[in-house]
Amino acid sequence: MDMAIIPWEMVLLCGLSLCVGWGIRGNFGHEYGAALPGALAAMALVLLSGREDWWRHVHYFALFGAIGWSFGGSMSYMMVVGYSHSPHSPTVLYGFANLFAIGFLWAALGGAGTALPAFLMHTQLSLFFTPIAAVFIGWSLQAVIIDWIFTPRRMQRHESSLYWYDTDWVAALVAIIAALSVALFRGGLDMGTNLVLYMGISWFGGFLLLVNVCRLRMTPPRGDNWAGCVGMIIGVLGYCWRYELSGVAFATLMTGFAGGVAFSFGQLLKLIYLRTGLQTNWHSVMEQTQGFLFGLGIAITFGFILNRAPLLEVNASFPQWTEIFAVFTVLILLTYVNYRKAAGTWVDLVEGLPERFFGLPVVGWLRRSRGWIGWFELFYIGIGIACVWLLSVHFREPLAFIPTSWLGKGQLLYLVLLWWMVIFNFERALVGFSPHRLVTEGVIALNAIICTVLVALGPQMIAKQTGSLFSFTDWIWRGAIWGLVTLIGTTVVFWGVKHVLYGQTHAPGAGLHIRFGADANAPKERPQAGEPHP
Repeated sequence: MDMAIIPWEMVLLCGLSLCVGWGIRGNFGHEYGAALPGALAAMALVLLSGREDWWRHVHYFALFGAIGWSFGGSMSYMMVVGYSHSPHSPTVLYGFANLFAIGFLWAALGGAGTALPAFLMHTQLSLFFTPIAAVFIGWSLQAVIIDWIFTPRRMQRHESSLYWYDTDWVAALVAIIAALSVALFRGGLDMGTNLVLYMGISWFGGFLLLVNVCRLRMTPPRGDNWAGCVGMIIGVLGYCWRYELSGVAFATLMTGFAGGVAFSFGQLLKLIYLRTGLQTNWHSVMEQTQGFLFGLGIAITFGFILNRAPLLEVNASFPQWTEIFAVFTVLILLTYVNYRKAAGTWVDLVEGLPERFFGLPVVGWLRRSRGWIGWFELFYIGIGIACVWLLSVHFREPLAFIPTSWLGKGQLLYLVLLWWMVIFNFERALVGFSPHRLVTEGVIALNAIICTVLVALGPQMIAKQTGSLFSFTDWIWRGAIWGLVTLIGTTVVFWGVKHVLYGQTHAPGAGLHIRFGADANAPKERPQAGEPHP
């Protein structure tokens, strides 16, 4: 594997992009939050790759990167973090092993999504947008219908008849139904619908086998979406085998193992920081460190495939609606589903801001229980209409403020999303600001400034690259073996470092969690009705 061609500017920009996005993700959480750094990092890779053919597809990379990194946001990991603080030695070992596993699952799906557009011709890539749109519509209807019929409360979600180990099984089922509907409309299965089916069906395979048959529960009574993610990765690898996408399979595993190291090592660094006795928001430092390491991992992976991915069509003719759909999803849809949470924070913390005024709620979430359309939705609907309108006009007669080159278009998209994220995240934090927020919002802003300089000047510093045909099969097997060795080695080393730092005592910064033995305090039963979900 030749690493000499990997541009350091690309590695740094990708690392900082995921660092910024991961710090912001922590403030919004779950799948929607994780999609933000996914989109940003994918664009960082493309813009500083030196691949002009990738620049043409930059908004598609952003879309698929966001989707790929989003899946990991379904996994619960805070109890696993707590296990690594435990005074109980086997629990600490279990904690670091599962931190590696979660990091692997999260980053592997992110790597797969980000790499997919690099290995598909435009006729193949075009097949994916209708299934993706159908899944998005299905998930939106799912959220509305469940809210309308069941009106679930987050802390009492275990009382719902849809509760099944606190997982997203309904979303997986809806995705399968959406893909089958598209296949019925098209008159058969194809690459686009098959990817959704491989992942959706494999999600159920992993969840049913690992949780329901083998009774493996990572952090009871927290959700077991991790098992579904295991299934999805198996589904992705099976899909790659069927369609001879060895490069995507390589990116999946390589990014996954790098992500395992990133996630567990970030937590180890937090334990080291805590040992100093200094007081700050070390959890946010951990998150931003994990994001930076995630970014380094996927950037190095892309360095390996930079000249080994096929040459894409620079003058490819995609349906106009797919171009608009990709930009709209990244800029409008993705930011809305995250930042509506910020509007709720304003209502809670700003004394002069009522929950409703002039007959409308501040934010309605497009849900019946919250009021459907609020002021926040009205403004976002206006922004969305403006975005679609301007892009539609631009296709007929180019607008002056949109660059003519694909590099310029990608830089504009990156910078708008970057600062949209940074500014809105700051506005969310501002209403409850305190000095320790400088570790989060302050560092995020400084890193965003560095990213701005890099994305503006970096393309001029990087030599032009081109594509080629290459089989990654041998690399996949070698990478898998070394990845397993890394899992075992880092888990044992990090476990040892924790004991060197704290001995058999509980490390500060997390609650007392013991997974095994007579003193185990991990709940084994489903939460009782009337009690809040842990």
